[in-house]
Amino acid sequence: MSNCKETNPALCSETYLAWCEAHHQFELDLLKELAAIPAPSNHEEKRAEHLLAWLKDLGAADAYVDDALNVVLPYPKGADCYSVFMAHTDVVFPDTTPLPVCEKDGRLYAPGVGDDTANVAALLTVIKYVFENKLCPKNPVLFVLNSGEEGLGNLKGVRQICKDYEGKIRQLVSFDGCYNDIVNGAVGSERWKVNVTTVGGHSYGAFGNPNAIAHLAGLICDLDTQPVPKKDGVRTTFNVGMISGGTSVNTIAQEASMLYEYRSNDIDHLAQMREQFFARFDKANCPDAVFTRELLGERPCASNLGAPAQQALLDQVSEVIVRFTGKEPGRHASSTDANIPMNLGIPATTFGLYIGEKAHAREENLEIASLPTGLKIGMALILETCF
Repeated sequence: MSNCKETNPALCSETYLAWCEAHHQFELDLLKELAAIPAPSNHEEKRAEHLLAWLKDLGAADAYVDDALNVVLPYPKGADCYSVFMAHTDVVFPDTTPLPVCEKDGRLYAPGVGDDTANVAALLTVIKYVFENKLCPKNPVLFVLNSGEEGLGNLKGVRQICKDYEGKIRQLVSFDGCYNDIVNGAVGSERWKVNVTTVGGHSYGAFGNPNAIAHLAGLICDLDTQPVPKKDGVRTTFNVGMISGGTSVNTIAQEASMLYEYRSNDIDHLAQMREQFFARFDKANCPDAVFTRELLGERPCASNLGAPAQQALLDQVSEVIVRFTGKEPGRHASSTDANIPMNLGIPATTFGLYIGEKAHAREENLEIASLPTGLKIGMALILETCF
C-alpha cells in the first residue's frame, strides 16, 4: 500500500515502514531474549509460558495456550473465518537449560536463532504494532506461535490448529526459513523406529548366537540398495538417521534399533517407498531375530497445488518479497507446517523473515541487517491481507 486508503494513518505504508526501521533494536533485543529460552520439540512449555505472558502484557486478553502448547491469539475472538499467520517455537536441540546467544561481526549466533526464533520475534513485533495502534482487522486474523514443527514434533501444533479451527481457515502462512525462497509444495514423509531382539549372550562363551546389531545392519544394507522412484519434478529420498543397541564390547547384542525415514513430494512415490520398506522389513524377520516397527511420525503431501487460491497466495507473497528485496524468491517443495493445510486443501505457504545460515547446527546464525527487511515483508503481508 503506497497511499493511505484508511482513516487510521497507521495503515499507511510510509508509517508502518518507518516504524519497522525505528524498532529494529526492539526486534533484535526480543530475538536475543527468546533465543536463550530452551524449547525442544514436545517440550516448549518455557517458551509458551513466556510468550503468553508477553502477549497478555501487550493487552492481548484473548491469547491462550492450547493442549498442543500452541500460543494462540484469535483477532477477533469468535470469527467465522481466519487468515492464519504462524511461526514455530520449537528448536531441534534437546537442551533444557538456557541456550547460548552471541552477537559478533554483524551476525547473531544461537542454536535455533533463525529456525525459527527470528520469525517468532518478527511476528510478535508485528502484533505489537497492531495492538499499539489499535488496528481492527477487516479480515479476521489468527496469530499462532506454534509447537512441534521440528523432527518428531510431527507438526502437532499446526495439526491442532487445523482441528480446532476446522472449516474456519481461509489461508495459512507459516513464517519459517529465509525470505529468499517460498514453499510451493509439500514434501511428505514417514518416520519409523525399527527394533530387533535376539538371544544374545557372552561374546566368547556364546559365540555364534544371533546378534541383533548384525541383523539390523543386514536390513540397513538391504535398504541402502533399494531403487528410488524417479519422475520429473519429483524428489524422493530415504535415510537411516540413528542406530543404537548392545550392552558392552564383550556381549552379543540382544537388542538394537534404528530410526528410518523416507520422503517425497509425490504421494505415489511415498507409497512405493513404504511398500519397499515393508517388503525388506518382512524379509529381515526370521526365527533368530524378531523385528518390530513403530510409526513415529508422518507428514502428508499436498492436494491443492493447482488451485487458483493457492496460486494467488504464492503470487501475493512473491510480490511483497520482490517489493522489499528487488529479487524474485525461489519456489520449492519442503517439509513444513504448510504440509497439513496443503493436504486439507487450504491455501498455504511457508517462507521466512530473515537471512541466515547453518540451520539445525549449533553454529546457526543470521545477518542482523536482514531483520528490518524481513519485518517489513511480514508487516506488509499481514496488514494488506487482514487490515
